[in-house]
Amino acid sequence: MNSGKVQYSGVKSSDNIQSVVTDDSCYSKKKRYVRKDGSCNMVPRHVPEKWLLWVTDIFTTLVEIRWRVMLLTFALSYILSWLFFGIIFWIIALTHGDMKNPNNEPCIYEVRSFTAAFLFSLETQTTIGYGFRGMSENCMIAIIVVTIQDVISVFIDTFVIGIAVAKMASARKRAQTVGFSKSAVISIHDGHLCLSWRVGDFRRNHMVEGTANAQVIEFQANNNTGKVDIIYKDLSIEERSVILATPTTIVHKILPGTPLYKMSLKDLRKESFELVVSFTYTDDCTGILHQTRTSYTPSEILWGQNFQEMIRVTRKNYRVDYALFNHTVKVPVPELSAEEYDIKKYSQQPKHKPLHICSPAAAVELVNGNNLEAEKASTSSAVQEHKL
Repeated sequence: MNSGKVQYSGVKSSDNIQSVVTDDSCYSKKKRYVRKDGSCNMVPRHVPEKWLLWVTDIFTTLVEIRWRVMLLTFALSYILSWLFFGIIFWIIALTHGDMKNPNNEPCIYEVRSFTAAFLFSLETQTTIGYGFRGMSENCMIAIIVVTIQDVISVFIDTFVIGIAVAKMASARKRAQTVGFSKSAVISIHDGHLCLSWRVGDFRRNHMVEGTANAQVIEFQANNNTGKVDIIYKDLSIEERSVILATPTTIVHKILPGTPLYKMSLKDLRKESFELVVSFTYTDDCTGILHQTRTSYTPSEILWGQNFQEMIRVTRKNYRVDYALFNHTVKVPVPELSAEEYDIKKYSQQPKHKPLHICSPAAAVELVNGNNLEAEKASTSSAVQEHKL
């Protein structure tokens, strides 16, 4: 194996967190709180007036449902409206006597059966106008019904077009073109242990005001009551605002007070927390606010690895190789916690020699914070005393 650089492909995504040992030495298998695709693994139950809430916000309900359900709903809305007004036109023709007396001046021409009434309703609402069936001036009630049907038809067409456009321009579709790396890594940056992950946009157009966020979600279960407490802990991120023109590595420096500060590699493999990361941004083409999310379990956090470089600079542009988006390279990182690493690092630093103050000038410089000048003044005074 050459030069110690070994490539590792991204780990496989799974909706299950690895089994962890509880206090009573039992193995428990937990589900993800946030799936890899960003959806929340939650099923609401016993919601008060659930159907009323869906009907009250019918526009959002139709935007969120599947395409096949939406198309079926719209097809039924058209067919039922044709059928409803066809029945009304048939009743009008029946009460006016158009069915019994063909020589009578009809309310609606060529409507002498239910089939003809349904076809007249369809032709009126879709503005086909074959030329056989039409209104007469004998029945004001039929004229009023045709007017109402035309107005309702305009509302149905507007509603259908609006929902179809909103569904195609949904933020979820745009969020699928922004992806996170399949795994997070822990390595050393600027002398500190850091947790990092990669985010990239697979489209060419840029974004506006991209912001990265991260939270550690911990689960505390009570074996007696079965209650689960969910604790959210925010992670500080360096350079939170990102212009995602090229894939970017988001870095969290593991400092005192952070959830991972006292966690070594051995401790990490025993934990059952979940790292939820998100990237919120505005698309410069549509101006719509989007958010992409994913989560990492402890088994998906790779210790002692860095993401492989995927940007190459040419004479004309920057080339990004997305085949390396999830690839990492192994780097030397001690299997210590950030706390133990900091203690070891500071203990190995050379201690400063004690500074002897031999003159008033050196004392003044030391009070002013100029250690170097104080040392020079003290040395100069010592030399003069030696000459005397």
